[in-house]
Parts: sequence; structure tokens; C-alpha cells
Amino acid sequence: MAASSVSQVHMSTSFEGFARQAVVCIIAMVCLSFALALTNVAQAQGSKIGFVNTERVLRDSAPAKSAQTKIESEFKKREEEIQRLGTNLRTSAQKFEKDAPVLSESDRNKRQRELANIDADLQRKRRELQEDFNRRRNEEFATIIERANAAIKRIAEKDNYDIILQDAVTVNPRIDITDKVIQALGTK
Repeated sequence: MAASSVSQVHMSTSFEGFARQAVVCIIAMVCLSFALALTNVAQAQGSKIGFVNTERVLRDSAPAKSAQTKIESEFKKREEEIQRLGTNLRTSAQKFEKDAPVLSESDRNKRQRELANIDADLQRKRRELQEDFNRRRNEEFATIIERANAAIKRIAEKDNYDIILQDAVTVNPRIDITDKVIQALGTK
């Protein structure tokens, strides 16, 4: 009887997962259909459409590369400190393993607690570094995105674009203006 209820619960949760995936797929298809319809309507009316790959702008533009270098240098000292602590922890753990057979039980327990405390401190520092790094990167990227949006608006006005899309599922390379945006960011 208990096995039957467990299998029903498993089937129920797997069905819910399937249902969620189906809903996500349907939403994606509706969005894609809408985007294609919008593109067809705009082209039928003689509208000019462009596309910008934001990921490429944040990876390949001069300000993005500069920001990445700047952030890495800001966090280099902390990263080296964490590497040093990790090396010290490994060395201490190896020494403990070697010494453990000859240590008294109380000394062994004490050193295990010390190693556990060092490991917890190291994990906390790694987490804090990652959070600080992400926060700092997001600050820099927000500035780059503002500049990119201004460049996109200038390009749209100069080249008479009716609509410029960002981050689409698929794009015809003929409407991709990412290189123009990257170039505009590099000249300013």
C-alpha cells in the first residue's frame, strides 16, 4: 500500500514537471510566432528592423573588455588570498592525516574542529568574493548597457531603423547590427 502511494506521488510530481515543460514550450512557441508575425508585418510595410546581441556587446566591446580587466585587477588580491588559504588548508589536512594515528583522541578531535573551522571560513570567503565580484560586474555592465542603448538609439536615428530588437532566439545575420554597436562603443 505504501509503495503504491509513493509511486503515485512520483507520477504526480513527474506529471507536474512535464506539464510545466509543456507550458514553457507553448509560451516559447507563442512568443516566437509573435516575433515572426511582427517581423513579417514590419517587412511588408517596408519597415527597417535591426538586432543587437547584448551578450556579444558585453563580451566583445572595448568598454566591456576594459571593465573585465579592471574588475579582475580589483579582485586579484582577494582571489590570491583565498588560493593561499586553500593551499594552507590542504597542507594542514595532509599533515593531520599523517599525524592522526599517533595523536590522542582529544588532540585529534581538536585538530579536526580547527580544520573544519578553517574550511568553513574558506567557503564563506569564497562565497563573499563571488557575491562581491558579481555585484561589481553588474555595476560595470549596467553602465555599458546604458552606453550601448544610447549608441543603439543613435544608430537607429542615423540609419532610419523602425525597430531594433535585443536578445532573440534566432536572427537573420542581415539585420544584425551588433558590430555597429560594438564599433560605436569603441569610438567614444
